[in-house]
Amino acid sequence: MLDILNQQATGTGQNWLQILVLLTVLALIPTILIMTTSFTRIVIILSFVRNALGTQQMPPNQIIIGIALFLTIFIMAPTFTQVNQEAVQPYLKGEINQEEAFKNAEVPLKNFMLKQTREKDLALFINLSKSQKPSSPTEVPLTVLIPAFIISELRIAFQIGFLIYLPFLLIDFIVASVLMSMGMMMVPPIMISLPFKVLLFIMVDGWYLIVNSIVNTFR
Repeated sequence: MLDILNQQATGTGQNWLQILVLLTVLALIPTILIMTTSFTRIVIILSFVRNALGTQQMPPNQIIIGIALFLTIFIMAPTFTQVNQEAVQPYLKGEINQEEAFKNAEVPLKNFMLKQTREKDLALFINLSKSQKPSSPTEVPLTVLIPAFIISELRIAFQIGFLIYLPFLLIDFIVASVLMSMGMMMVPPIMISLPFKVLLFIMVDGWYLIVNSIVNTFR
């Protein structure tokens, strides 16, 4: 009888531990989304677009985040599918335990992040952590790979943002020069240049070009 009670208590303790781990993972999903997927690059580029246009809060932050979220799902779909097939489904069927599920889930995410991470950034964090140089990409620990990936993502996002700014900056220069030549120095150039920047963005089908460029940077 005591053995049965001990077994039941052990089983209950394991169930509570599994629930605790699951709740912890769910709480960390927003951080995982930002740090290990394409979300960071996309949301920064879209923010650059809005600032370059000078439209203040148009589109609103909710729209920017929504577009970034769904583009992230689109770009990460193959990776998420692989994680589901190799980690989530086998775990739900009881074929593997939690530790094996986490290890299997790491592999697709690592492959995605390594493709987007510069060797220079990866070497930086390997040296800072004073860890041994990994013999293969799969041996790179997540504690080293994730910050290197974020640094690479920020660099690429700012490069694209700089290129986005150039045509709109040119319009601002032209408008400011025309206003100064006409002696209208009290008129804010942004009031005159904003309609022209919006018109240019519409004429070149800006959203199509931006989204197409963002997706292609991950291929």
